[in-house]
Amino acid sequence: MGWRSVVVSQHAKMSYSSRNMIVQTMDGINQVPIEDIDLLLVSTTQAVITTTLISELVKSQVKIIFTDDASEPVCETVGYYPNNRNVDLIKKQFKWNAKRQQLLWTKIVASKIVNQINVLSIYGVENADLISELDKLEVDDVTNREAVVARKYFPLLFDNKFSRRDFSPVNAALNYGYSILLSNVNREIVSNGYLTYLGIHHHSNDNQFNLGSDLMESFRPVIDYWLANQNFKELTPDVKFGLVDLLNLEMSFNGKKMLFRNIISEHVRNCLKYLSPRFKIEVQHLLY
Repeated sequence: MGWRSVVVSQHAKMSYSSRNMIVQTMDGINQVPIEDIDLLLVSTTQAVITTTLISELVKSQVKIIFTDDASEPVCETVGYYPNNRNVDLIKKQFKWNAKRQQLLWTKIVASKIVNQINVLSIYGVENADLISELDKLEVDDVTNREAVVARKYFPLLFDNKFSRRDFSPVNAALNYGYSILLSNVNREIVSNGYLTYLGIHHHSNDNQFNLGSDLMESFRPVIDYWLANQNFKELTPDVKFGLVDLLNLEMSFNGKKMLFRNIISEHVRNCLKYLSPRFKIEVQHLLY
C-alpha cells in the first residue's frame, strides 16, 4: 500500500505507463509510481482519466475520489474482488454477534465523545457539559448521547449560531474532510475482505457504506480540530489539500505515535477482529 495522497485540481489528462501514473497539465508532465499512491483525489471536472489507469489503481487498492463542479466529493472507486475476500469472511460478517456489535458501537461513541472533549480542551473551551453527557452513555447508546453531544459540541467549537444544517463554507469543509475519512475507512474494510454495506449501527438501504460510517465516527473530531484553526471564507484548493494532508498527521494511538492514515488501518483491523468470533481483542480509544 502506498503513502502519497495525490490531488489533481486543474485541467489534466491522467494515463498509465509502466507502473506509473502519468499526469499531463499545462505546466508539464509528471510521473508518479503507482506503488507510492495511497489516495487519488480528482478535485476538478476538467480532468480526463483513462480506464487503464483506473483499472491499475484499483488493482493496487488505491482509492480514487471524484468531485462535482462544486468540488464536493460525489463518488469513489470500490474494488469488486479484493484478493483476500472469500465466502467464509462474508458468512461470518452476516453472523456477527449482536452483543459484540452493541459493545463496539458503545466504545466507538465513547471514543468520539472523548475526542470531542479533547478538541474543546485544546482550544480552551469549557467542556464540562460534554463530560456529563459522556457519563450518561449506555450500552449501544440507546439514549443517543452521540447526537446530544454533537448538538452542543459544534456551536462551542465554531460559533454559537453554527448549525450542521446550513450551507456555510465550514460545513462544506467538514463534509469534504469526512468524505476523505470515510473513503479511507471503506478501503480498509474492503482490503480486509469484508462488505461495507453491513453496518453495526447504520443500516440504511440507501447507504452502501454503512460499516464505514460506523467505524469512522471516532475520527471525525480530527477533521473538526484542524478546521477550527483555519480562517477561510470558501472551500479553496488549499483547504482541500490541507484536509487530504491530514492523513499524514502524527498522533497518539493506543500508546504509540503513528500517522493518521496508519491509525485508520489499525483501528479498522482491530474492529473487524473484535467482531469475528475467533478473535478476542479489546478496542481501545483514540486519544490525543
